[in-house]
Amino acid sequence: MGFFKKIGNALKKTREALARKIDALLSHGELDDDFFDDLTDILISCDIGVRTSMEIVDNLRIRARKNKLRTTDDVKNELKEIIKEDFASVENLDIEYPAIITIVGVNGVGKTTTIGKLSKYFKNQKKEVTLVAGDTFRAAASNQLNEWAERTKTRIIKHSEGADAAAVVFDGITSAKAKGTDVLLVDTAGRLHTKTNLMEELKKIDRVINREYPDANKYTFIVLDATTGQNALNQINAFNEFVDIDGIILTKLDGTAKGGVVVAIQKEYQLPVAFVGVGEGVDDLEKFDYNDFIDNLF
Repeated sequence: MGFFKKIGNALKKTREALARKIDALLSHGELDDDFFDDLTDILISCDIGVRTSMEIVDNLRIRARKNKLRTTDDVKNELKEIIKEDFASVENLDIEYPAIITIVGVNGVGKTTTIGKLSKYFKNQKKEVTLVAGDTFRAAASNQLNEWAERTKTRIIKHSEGADAAAVVFDGITSAKAKGTDVLLVDTAGRLHTKTNLMEELKKIDRVINREYPDANKYTFIVLDATTGQNALNQINAFNEFVDIDGIILTKLDGTAKGGVVVAIQKEYQLPVAFVGVGEGVDDLEKFDYNDFIDNLF
């Protein structure tokens, strides 16, 4: 199944909610001020966000007058073009190898599962992958990642619970260099309730990567749960205090009617969405394509 079909299935709840409301709104007549106010509310209800929704609708209002929009299809097509233009303004994220990808995110968003799926994704691209169990804070984290390593037949570097996360990363880099690994996927703790400890740990990991593997291409991805809606933006704010985020991985897109949060994230932070989770299977993590996403959204 290709990305368009997978993202279509994942966005089914969002698309039905959005399309039904827009169609009902357009069936009631003119593109007047009430229409645009109601359309703003509809976009907000799909978690596109207040400010982003207002900017999109203000732009649509101008274009509707200029281009004399009348029909449902006219309005939907113009909406799609406006949002696509916003996505196109953010530079695509092309991963170069060898790559060290540090995965951050709060506990419960599906971080470890996402790393497992990422390992399968890169192995499907014929890349050599190694996992680093850098979340030594949670007892179950290393075991869970080990299960994914076995499931995807991927090498894993891990220490005992409570070990220094940076030391695990050091060993992972040493192994990756010796084995000619293309992609090193580094799991990290997500304990935002102890911000100071987390910040120091992430900084230490970053120093080890810079010192031990300066030739690697470094990326930091934050994993966000689409079902949390606007709270996902708060999580970006929290981690932005500690690390420079290069891209977004959005999980559980198939479990929410509020998939519009992708639009809000892109507009607010100008960060590329790198991958999206579109189902429960090991192969259900896909490289994000904004054209397919927006076409399916409407």
